[in-house]
Amino acid sequence: MADKKKAAGSAKTSAKATASKKRPAAPKKAAAPKQSAAPKKAAKAPKAAVTGGNIAGASGGLSLGSIKPTRGSWPKRTRVGRGHGSGMVKTGGEGGKGQTVRSGGGKGPAFEGGQTPWARRLPHKRGYSQKARDIGHFRSTFAVVNLHQLASWDPSVEVTPQSLKAKGILKDTRDGVKVLGGSKNGAALPSGLKFRDVVFSSTAREALAAAGASFEAENA
Repeated sequence: MADKKKAAGSAKTSAKATASKKRPAAPKKAAAPKQSAAPKKAAKAPKAAVTGGNIAGASGGLSLGSIKPTRGSWPKRTRVGRGHGSGMVKTGGEGGKGQTVRSGGGKGPAFEGGQTPWARRLPHKRGYSQKARDIGHFRSTFAVVNLHQLASWDPSVEVTPQSLKAKGILKDTRDGVKVLGGSKNGAALPSGLKFRDVVFSSTAREALAAAGASFEAENA
């Protein structure tokens, strides 16, 4: 019995071996392709840089000076008097009413609302100096005539501010006429000139006195 069991077992194992030899080998799975690394982000285009009024990198050589509004477009109208947010405040750029809206309105930087200004509240010393005042109020401005301008003067005509203006030597007599000693080479003074209502410099008086001129009723 034992021999029969051994023979049956050996027959089964031999049958399995022959069956395994007849079976075709299973095909090997194809290797999966390696996954490539994550795609890199596309490089950003460089921004256009503004250099010297030109936009570098922009096509056509665009510059800030060549930018213009669209043809046919209109700017937004400024709506005046629409409050502080409008940029023109509630009065539309006209200021207040009355004194502040008028041209030339206001009282100047020294005005203190009607009270006595500080310049009048300070103690004043006795007397004032006029050196800081303007010339037109506290000094005399003379119309000037040089000696060489009298070289062709007719001695029979008296030299006065009115006659000098009538001859075209002076345009305005101002506060008076003063003769100065300015002369030119070759311009000789006529002898016997008569002067009235005219003041002189020291050099002009000496030169005229040497030429025999007479002086009457001088206004200093």
